[in-house]
Amino acid sequence: MGYDAFLLLSFGGPERPADVMPFLQNVTRGRGVPPERLAEVAEHYQHFGGVSPINEQCRQLLAALTAGFAEHDLDLPLYWGNRNWHPMLADTLATMRDDGITRALAFVTSPYGSYSSCRQYLEDIAAARAAVGPQAPVVHKLRHYHDHPGFVEPLADGVRQARAGLPQTRPERTRLVMTAHSIPTSMAATAGPDGGRYQAQLDETARLVAKAGAPDLEWDLAWQSRSGPAHVPWLEPDINDHLESLAARGVQAVVVSPIGFVSDHLEVVWDLDTEAADTAKRLGLAYARAATPGVDPRFVAMVRQLVQERIAVEQAADPATVARERLGDVPVWDTCASHCCPPPRRG
Repeated sequence: MGYDAFLLLSFGGPERPADVMPFLQNVTRGRGVPPERLAEVAEHYQHFGGVSPINEQCRQLLAALTAGFAEHDLDLPLYWGNRNWHPMLADTLATMRDDGITRALAFVTSPYGSYSSCRQYLEDIAAARAAVGPQAPVVHKLRHYHDHPGFVEPLADGVRQARAGLPQTRPERTRLVMTAHSIPTSMAATAGPDGGRYQAQLDETARLVAKAGAPDLEWDLAWQSRSGPAHVPWLEPDINDHLESLAARGVQAVVVSPIGFVSDHLEVVWDLDTEAADTAKRLGLAYARAATPGVDPRFVAMVRQLVQERIAVEQAADPATVARERLGDVPVWDTCASHCCPPPRRG
């Protein structure tokens, strides 16, 4: 049947102060997040004028993709919809329907598998299609890309560049710390048909980035941006707690690479550039935060390659013969099983 459109599907974020609380209520609906936690996170946004950087980053990525598609004769119109804020996904699908689109490929700005980073986007697509009605376009999500060279290589370059800005310190006194958004341990345990997909993919990405970007440094995976009730276990250690531990062990300099993010989300510019940087300063640690891929040409090319790969799979007599750009071994697949990444138990 083929595909007749491309959809950039992202998380969304507020673009003015009045948007902040409605946006956060969308994000946390049904999750039991205490009002005081919402107020705390809302204050983080106000430090940046009530604006999340994510929507502008999506605009920049969409512009780069539009140019890249045209340059490589990939004749697909490009659309953009969000999970939690405008342009909302249902509105985008309605526009696509009105434009005559019937079958689209979606690139989600999350490389990993878990309920919140994968399955929930599939649920969002289904809910948006139901809202639009019988003529809503079919939308197929592109595969995970946690180990794609177009994701790993810009992260590794970011590590090298960040490290170059630190004072000269012996490798045994310098640490590379990768971070990703923490999730409930119950969600992590079911992130994939055989469990543990989220953490396994992040471990693999961390290993690949460390090998390419700082092979002489020891590295760790830490977590950030916890948002749930205090009594619910989430993945640990928190990045700030981990910096405390490293300082106590004699580490003098830290490079932090937010491998869980494709661009500088608010969780990066607040949780790492503000809170973690303040923690490092208090501890006397030299601190540098490595860049995310953003619109690095290799990352932009990766998105196009994933689209071309899926089109080739669709057209191939034997999909197993289609080459996939990958550096790791943790399995990925084109279509998630119905039981993959169920929602976490609510406690």
